[in-house]
Amino acid sequence: MPLKVCTWNINSVRLREELVLRLLREEAPDILCLQEIKSPAEKVPLEGFRALGYGHVVMRGQKGYNGVAILSRVPIEDAGQRDFCAMGDARHVAARLPGGAVIHNLYIPAGGDIPDPKLNPKFHHKLSFLEELRAWFAAERPHAAILVGDLNIAPREDDVWNHRQLLRIVSHTPVETEAMEAMRLAGHWVDVTRKDIPDGRLYSWWSYRSPNWEAADKGRRLDHIWATPDLAERSGGSRILKSARGWTQPSDHVPVVAEFEVS
Repeated sequence: MPLKVCTWNINSVRLREELVLRLLREEAPDILCLQEIKSPAEKVPLEGFRALGYGHVVMRGQKGYNGVAILSRVPIEDAGQRDFCAMGDARHVAARLPGGAVIHNLYIPAGGDIPDPKLNPKFHHKLSFLEELRAWFAAERPHAAILVGDLNIAPREDDVWNHRQLLRIVSHTPVETEAMEAMRLAGHWVDVTRKDIPDGRLYSWWSYRSPNWEAADKGRRLDHIWATPDLAERSGGSRILKSARGWTQPSDHVPVVAEFEVS
């Protein structure tokens, strides 16, 4: 049976515990990677997740900010974390799957509103984070690995609702998309979602500021599932669960799903 992997920026796991439970019941992923859990690890409500069979958990929590968690129905081992930019932020956690493959769960900084690293420390942080990722992947040349998360960049023209209008908007500026591509190539990562769905507009995020997000459909594809070539060739079934944006008190992101044949 394939391994079903899902990634979701939940924007507070305690606030949206019921939405996580709904996703687990309806989609039953084998592994769910959450970003922006916004909670210390000891306060994450694991009881309901465990009752549904998700008894294997690896996470790095942080009070009120960031935070990443991996919930699994299959046994996983903690494979560590990296402290990018020496900020002490909970933005990365990794787990080893049965058979030895590693899954990385990442939450890349959003970058603020001004796309100038000299004027905006948050944007400088984002670019530095991407450069550290590129250097890490270039040095370690990952294999048998999956990378998921809110990467906070929409790389392709059809990953945003209007390419021209968003070229100067953080998440789609050329300096970001080029840095992301350099990072992807350094690790030989394959964008699994776009491998499976190569054509057409795809979004995983719609702003809370939009009064009618569905009708306006001004989205961006900020959430990604990548894999090294050895696993990417055994992947498929990619979907973006747009309907979750319409759930009660939703996250502004929606879940992204892919399946892998792993030994």
